[in-house]
Amino acid sequence: MDPVTLTTDRLLLRPPGPQDTETVFAAVQNPDILRWTTIPSPYLPEHAQGFTEQLVPQGWANGTMFTWGLFLREGEDLVGMLGLTMRGPGTAEIGYWAVKEHRGKGYVTEAVLAASRWAVVELSVDRVEWRAEVGNDPSRAVAERAGFVVEGVMRSGIAHQGIRRDCWIGALLPSDLGLPSTAQYLPAPR
Repeated sequence: MDPVTLTTDRLLLRPPGPQDTETVFAAVQNPDILRWTTIPSPYLPEHAQGFTEQLVPQGWANGTMFTWGLFLREGEDLVGMLGLTMRGPGTAEIGYWAVKEHRGKGYVTEAVLAASRWAVVELSVDRVEWRAEVGNDPSRAVAERAGFVVEGVMRSGIAHQGIRRDCWIGALLPSDLGLPSTAQYLPAPR
C-alpha cells in the first residue's frame, strides 16, 4: 500500500522519513517514552535510522504496519508517533507516544481518532485494540478519551526490556466511532 497522509484540525499525520531521523532520535531520548514503550533502550541513532528508512516504509509496502509521525500543521513540529499494526483479519493494534513538550494538549487523542477512523473505513478493520503496561496512566487516558473500552488486564501480556509484564487491553469498534462494521457482531448477553 502506498503511504497515506491524514489531517486533523491541528495535525498532519504523515509517515516519517529519513528527513525525520534526527528529530525522532532526539524525541525518543525522553525517559518516559523509553519506560513505557517497547522500542529499544538505549535508543541509538541507528535505531532511529532503521525506523525511518526501513521499518516505516516496509510496513506500508507490505500492509502490516502503518506508522505516522504526528506533526503540527503549522511549522511541522513533531508532536508524537502513532502506529497501527495488523494483528489479523479485521483487527489492528494501535500504539503511540508523545513528545514531552506537547503532552496534555489532546493531540494524540485527535490522532488516535483519525487513524482509527481511517483503519475502519479504508482497511475494513472491525476492532482496533490498545494495550499498555499496567500503570501507564497517560496512555490509558488517551485511549479512554478516544472512546476505547478498557476490557481488562492481560497477565504477562507484553514483553518490555526482556521482562513479561501485565497490560491493560481495550478496544474501539466501528460503532464507537459512529461507523458501520464490515462484519456482523453479536455481543454477549448481559
